[in-house]
Amino acid sequence: MSDKARILFDALDLDHDGTLTRVEVINALRAKGPTLAAQGVIPFWAVGTADEASALFDAADQNGDRVLSFEEFATLVDRRFGW
Repeated sequence: MSDKARILFDALDLDHDGTLTRVEVINALRAKGPTLAAQGVIPFWAVGTADEASALFDAADQNGDRVLSFEEFATLVDRRFGW
């Protein structure tokens, strides 16, 4: 898993519980997305709408439990962002 995936996961984990919920991903990307892109943590094209953030969540939630572990998240973003 990439270091960038860990940095992004930690930035999106608003309640610092080690998992991501759909609401966390949407809210964190809305609030922090432009800053994360400016810092090079995510590509600028990855800062999208709430629907796009929700779709990202759905694609990453491999076991369907409605929360993302770091492993689920990293697998998707490493592949999608080419890390």
